Amino acid sequence: MRLAIDVMGGDQGSRAIIEGSARAVIERPGLALTLFGPRQQIDAELSRLPQPLAAATSRLVVSDAPDSVSQAATAAWALRRGKATSMARMLHSLSAGEAAAGVSAGNTGALVALSRRELGMLAGISRPAISTAIPARGGRRCYLLDLGANVDSPATRLVDFAMMGAAMAQCIDGIERPRVALLNVGAEATKGSANVREADWLLRERADRQGFHYLGYAEGGDIFQGEVDVVVCDGFVGNVTLKASEGLTRMLVERVQMAFESRLSGRLASLLARPVLKRLKQELDPVRYNGASLLGLQGIVVKSHGSARADGFYYAIQRALKEVEHNLPARIAARWSRS
Repeated sequence: MRLAIDVMGGDQGSRAIIEGSARAVIERPGLALTLFGPRQQIDAELSRLPQPLAAATSRLVVSDAPDSVSQAATAAWALRRGKATSMARMLHSLSAGEAAAGVSAGNTGALVALSRRELGMLAGISRPAISTAIPARGGRRCYLLDLGANVDSPATRLVDFAMMGAAMAQCIDGIERPRVALLNVGAEATKGSANVREADWLLRERADRQGFHYLGYAEGGDIFQGEVDVVVCDGFVGNVTLKASEGLTRMLVERVQMAFESRLSGRLASLLARPVLKRLKQELDPVRYNGASLLGLQGIVVKSHGSARADGFYYAIQRALKEVEHNLPARIAARWSRS
């Protein structure tokens, strides 16, 4: 299996992306990656890989792309002038059938716009949605979408998001009838914007024949309770919710560790509790959930967090591999064929 990787665009530079890519290749013998970016820069980073990762270079192919999309670039700029960028060439290789999926840590707006142009949308879907998994109680996870591809969404688009999120939970997690809810400011029928109330009515009409269980409205705290599999909202709300939850998680883990280490007895307790703290950090660490899916495209594109280090980019690649293995676009298209 071959994936296409946009090496440029991440906040940590190309080294983090190349190291994360090398780790993925080492752990999966059948995997090969094409790295898109300035050849000289990529070759230099490959030569500096630590010894345990050096063996990966035989399955990391460099494809020269001299330009990159800056974080300040607009989607319009990327569409007009971004043909020679690493992001555009990565997506073109995907549309040409040279790779099974693409992964990028670059500019989100540009990635969405270029993906739509290069890959096209599945029949019946007008706009892609960005979705990722958030850890919840009982070892479960909840898919939240949209996370920023569509800042303001009409009711029909929110319904599309619900269907795509349900397909994700069914396909990736094996949930036969995913539980879906609309994010709102309260559970009462009169709460929320006109778009949300209309989407609520449409989902009550369509949920059964689409193979998921619609729960109605959910509030922010319900995302983490383990009682809902998919939470739907517009991109503005979703992005704020995701970033706030990531920041809170990091603060809580740090506070717990500081509380143990603040006194001598606490330091002793910290040593005894270290295995539990390590497990807690691993379970809640946002790095493990890095990799947001662009749903609704005729191909698989995963957006890594721009600030992701090597381990975070590795998890984004794992997300892409899961979607390839389950043929996620075809599963989403199947839902529209019976809508």
